[in-house]
Amino acid sequence: LLCRTPEKETLKVTGLWSDKGISAVSTLQMGKPEENTKSSLMPLKEEIQELDVKIEKDLDEKHHDLITGEKSFKNRAQKNKSNSCFTCHQCGKSYSQKQNIKVHMRIHTGEKPFTCTQCGQSFTRKETLNGHMRIHTREKPFKCQECGQNFTQKGNLNAHMRGHTGQKPFTCIQCGQSFTRKETLNAHIRIHTGEKPFICQECGQSFTQKGNLNAHMRIHTGEKPFTCKPCGKSFSRKECLQTHLRIHIGEKSFKCILCGKKFISKVNLYQHMKIHSSENCFVCLQCGMSFIDGKQLKDHVKIHIGEKPFMCHHCGKTCINKSILKETFTDRPET
Repeated sequence: LLCRTPEKETLKVTGLWSDKGISAVSTLQMGKPEENTKSSLMPLKEEIQELDVKIEKDLDEKHHDLITGEKSFKNRAQKNKSNSCFTCHQCGKSYSQKQNIKVHMRIHTGEKPFTCTQCGQSFTRKETLNGHMRIHTREKPFKCQECGQNFTQKGNLNAHMRGHTGQKPFTCIQCGQSFTRKETLNAHIRIHTGEKPFICQECGQSFTQKGNLNAHMRIHTGEKPFTCKPCGKSFSRKECLQTHLRIHIGEKSFKCILCGKKFISKVNLYQHMKIHSSENCFVCLQCGMSFIDGKQLKDHVKIHIGEKPFMCHHCGKTCINKSILKETFTDRPET
């Protein structure tokens, strides 16, 4: 009787990875026990070990994401790359949308496609133009809940609110002075640098702030938009009007710390302080008498030359200055 030895069947283990674990498809190896050697089991053992490492690593990552709420570093890097795919070649700034970088590029090109139909001023953004238009329409939709003051733009309201809270987040690194607005800090820094970028096209005089240039231009144009209601007198600067109003209300806010005398304006106090410091810079060449300002010296020189340009229209008397003429007119008896 002949016995046929069955052919040896090979053992094959295939490890399939899924989120739920390992799926192993095995084909048993048939044959003699001595043929199932150590060498034939080694690939299976190594494959299982590799799968164990992969499972442990994946579970660690999932556990980390579950605790921190984060994706893996690789996923985050890919996401950031996709979110900032539009980069400015001028300054390196990145944007997630093409429209945003298109608007940004106008800073470098100087393009301002949005123009105000009222005054012709142009802007890089439509939103900025809309905010500017409120200046012409006098619309002020942003209201301060503390004092009721209204503003055309939200940024101006935010800066105004710092006046109530006392917050001054913008500090000068040169002198330590703080400001509520970044624009005010930038203008202040020009005092230290000596920069005067705003130049008058009429006379060439330069200024650190645009507001000072605008006020200066009124000298050339003769414009005086600030009018005193009690007397009707007009001024080119708001500060001059405020100083003038103290005459009507009798307010003298500037006090000399040496003698206690009070003055309407800071300029008058400054001139007065020269008396205490003996700073008499204007000297008469005829008699050596000194004065604290040039106007007093000019009036004094008229005594030496006999000039009396101011004449009273009632009596014909002449005086060296206008103030003496006023005193003469006041002292004149009524007829």
